[in-house]
Parts: sequence; structure tokens; C-alpha cells
Amino acid sequence: METITVHHIIQAVGWLAAVLKLATFATNSMIVLRILAMASSICFIIYSGMFQVWPLLAVELVLLPINAYRLYEVIALRRLVTHMTDESDPDFSAAMAYGKKRVIQAGDVIFTKGDPVDCMYYLAEGCVEVEGQNVTVPAGKIFGEMAFFNASAERSATVRCLEDTVVYELDEKRFTRLQYEDPKFAMAVMRTVTKRLVANAAQTQ
Repeated sequence: METITVHHIIQAVGWLAAVLKLATFATNSMIVLRILAMASSICFIIYSGMFQVWPLLAVELVLLPINAYRLYEVIALRRLVTHMTDESDPDFSAAMAYGKKRVIQAGDVIFTKGDPVDCMYYLAEGCVEVEGQNVTVPAGKIFGEMAFFNASAERSATVRCLEDTVVYELDEKRFTRLQYEDPKFAMAVMRTVTKRLVANAAQTQ
């Protein structure tokens, strides 16, 4: 009977690493994929270190922390999505770091019904009215974002300042960048858009 040696064990670890690597292509779950990839990297690190396969060792030493960080990102995003489903007010303040600041006097119109759509707004200070809809928007909220989610290229209503107002403009490029870099902001926008669509549907019934 052949004795199992350290050499055999390391070879088995190498085969296990290969199997785990192949398994990453068979899963539909991003979390499972990252865990399998990390386990594969650990096995390959042991295997390549013992057999002195330095290029493979170098690659896996780089991939291991990358997959660990990506796993952290996925888990953090899932927690964020869970948190954003509660009834707490969404936070849009990140728009101030990306948007163009405008100070507008009371009574001035920000945009008029029929104007071309070029941006959405974060209301940092003041209050605005959506004319014809009996809707006022207080500080800390967004408006004009619906235009980014429908096929219309025109504003559907006129928005006027009820008091001196500070807004931050986000054009489509800045809006897209902010959503990509701050998932919390993206979830807050989607939650707001969904609520407004539901409210609009209820009014038409």
C-alpha cells in the first residue's frame, strides 16, 4: 500500500484549487462565486508555494485580496438595499459633491413645462412648487429626476421657488457617475421614483 506523503497532499490541494476555480463558472450567485474564488486562491497559494511555481503564486496573491474586497462590496450593497427598504427618509446630500450649485430667488422659475430636459435637482435650501400639481418640495429632496426615467424629452410641469432657494444641478453624466460611485444615492433615487410612479398611478384611477 502506497504511503500518503506531503507531496501527495499538496498535489491534492492543487487539484482541489482547480476544481474550485471551475466551480466559479457554474454558480449564479456573486457571493458564492467570490467565496469559491477565494478558496481556490488559498489552495493555489499553498500548492504553488510548496512546488515553487512563482508566477502562479504571484497571481493568486493578487487575486485573493481583490476577491475579498469584491465580496465585501457585494455584502455591503445587500445590507444597503435591505436598509433602504425601511421607512427612513432617503438621503440625497451626496448630490452636493457632484452637482453645480445655483442660488435662486423667491418667485423665480427653475424650469418651465415644455422645456428640454437637461438635468435633475437636489434642493439644499428653500422650497419649490410644482405648478398645476399642488405639490411642494421641501429642502433635502430631489425634483426633476423623473425626466431621466421616461421617453419624454420635455418637462411635464413648471417648478417655481416659493422662497430663496439653493439647488444643485445634476446633468445626466453627473447623475450616472453619482449613482455608480454612491449606491446609497442610487437606491434613494429609485425609491423616490417608485413612490412617485405609484402616487401618479393612484391619481389617474
